[in-house]
Amino acid sequence: MEQSDIFNEMLAADGTPRAPYRQLADWFETQSPSVMRKKSREAETIFRRLGITFAVYGTAEATERLIPFDIIPRILSASEWRRLSAGIDQRVRALNAFLHDIYHRQEIIRAGRIPADLVIQNEAFLPEMIGFTPPRRVYAHIIGTDLVRVNEEDFYVLEDNTRTPSGVSYMLENRETMMRMFPELFQQNRVAPIEHYPELLRETLESVAPPHCDSEPTVCVLTPGIFNSAYFEHAFLADSMGVELCEARDLFVEGGKVFMRTTRAPEQVHVIYRRIDDAFLDPLTFRPDSMLGVPGLFDAYRAGNVTICNAPGTGIADDKAIYAYVPDIIEFYTGQKPILKNVPTWNCAKPEELAHVLAHLPELVVKEVHGSGGYGMLIGPTASKRELAEFTRRLKARPGNYIAQPTLALSACPTHVASGLAPRHVDLRPYVLVGDKVRITPGGLTRVALKKGSLVVNSSQGGGTKDTWVLED
Repeated sequence: MEQSDIFNEMLAADGTPRAPYRQLADWFETQSPSVMRKKSREAETIFRRLGITFAVYGTAEATERLIPFDIIPRILSASEWRRLSAGIDQRVRALNAFLHDIYHRQEIIRAGRIPADLVIQNEAFLPEMIGFTPPRRVYAHIIGTDLVRVNEEDFYVLEDNTRTPSGVSYMLENRETMMRMFPELFQQNRVAPIEHYPELLRETLESVAPPHCDSEPTVCVLTPGIFNSAYFEHAFLADSMGVELCEARDLFVEGGKVFMRTTRAPEQVHVIYRRIDDAFLDPLTFRPDSMLGVPGLFDAYRAGNVTICNAPGTGIADDKAIYAYVPDIIEFYTGQKPILKNVPTWNCAKPEELAHVLAHLPELVVKEVHGSGGYGMLIGPTASKRELAEFTRRLKARPGNYIAQPTLALSACPTHVASGLAPRHVDLRPYVLVGDKVRITPGGLTRVALKKGSLVVNSSQGGGTKDTWVLED
């Protein structure tokens, strides 16, 4: 992919800064390289002191790593953000309507808009949820929608994270670090605030408490524990919201209700923000060997005595095989055309689409249907002959386990490297809260591929993060 084919978010074709970046470009011209290098080291020290790390599984190296932070912000104009947020709002409403439908009348299947087997036989579909309606008919309360940009006008949705999207703590800490190190930039630019996210998260969680909760709802965050890769975030969000961080041993079910053990007396819990996968939530309903879940939790949930956020069974909405049908899902439930585009997708379970993928493998990105974090994927243009041969074997052996997409020319943002500023590929994960209303935090988490030419932005694969600014009018 030629560098000239890549949309540079900061610079126009003639080399002049685009409008959102003008103030930043002028400021950067006044900064010496040595000061910028010092600031970059200072940011790393702040993150290390705060303990902002993530765990990497399956490596021989130390499991705890620091996520690299880039000190050059990514900037979106107010008009760009208005269009993005309208598209995100449309998408999350449609996905929640889809989740309610497939666990009730399944009208979209009856209408022939989506194959029955793709839903019913999907491992993310939970038969135990059939016929149950959570408060306000909201299934996915916290959503991270991954977006990529290819030119001035076009953003694509890469995937919808409706299970337990992570990374919001990095978004918040990135902003705090930038404000501490470069206060003058925030005086020169009208940047939309994001620090109220924990407050909005708590408001959202409280708004979906069981209907008969007649006092202030008690909320907790349920974590698998300190060995989970996102444990820092679980603790961070519980602390920021002013609620308890609980492990399974801190909760118990009695009389169909969930209680939290305290130093005084047990306290009833009304809303659980769970960061545990469906299969481990309740050993009496799902995996009997789970030590991470609370026995009887699912029965208390079905009885309407506690709300679990996100609801069990939401994973079907971000399954990569379902992804190809999201434009149909939006049209079916809203009567509108999608505002944000999907990336064209080949479903390898279909013989004719598998044949196309195998014939064009060096040009495509191949992903596992249930994969995440950049694992189990092939980027054709940068793959070796050995990797291409291995994926050909995998695709032929289990075609239904994969989808394929064209290699998009992801936009590039200025990134601080040893030689100064250089363009690096980025994506964007805005965070959406759905309860009594839809709340979208302006901006989100920008992930950046720090290696020159790389398209892989995941932190587990060598990517970093940067602060995301939405400029106010």
